[in-house]
Amino acid sequence: MKLIIAVVQDKDSSRLSNALVKADFRATKLASTGGFLKAGNTTFLIGVEDERVNEALDIIKHNCKAREQLVAPVSPMGGNADSYVPYPVEIQVGGATVFVVPVEQFEQF
Repeated sequence: MKLIIAVVQDKDSSRLSNALVKADFRATKLASTGGFLKAGNTTFLIGVEDERVNEALDIIKHNCKAREQLVAPVSPMGGNADSYVPYPVEIQVGGATVFVVPVEQFEQF
């Protein structure tokens, strides 16, 4: 058994949740915040049998798309202002960051 930890952008959360339920995967959703953009994310914890890991990864891949977004940079507070860019920059957000870790034991009560 494996535990899939998937951090996805909030915009993709509902679509991914529906797709996982439709494919009969059980998942727990946790609200989380990204460190770089300080924006809301959703972290999914998905317990998966070894033979279904690729199926779950495909569902995540097809429901969590990267997109371009304009972001206003945070002004430096006491830091080096030489590298500060005072106007919004376009960056790629979304997609999913996924960790697959082995589960030593699983119990359900």
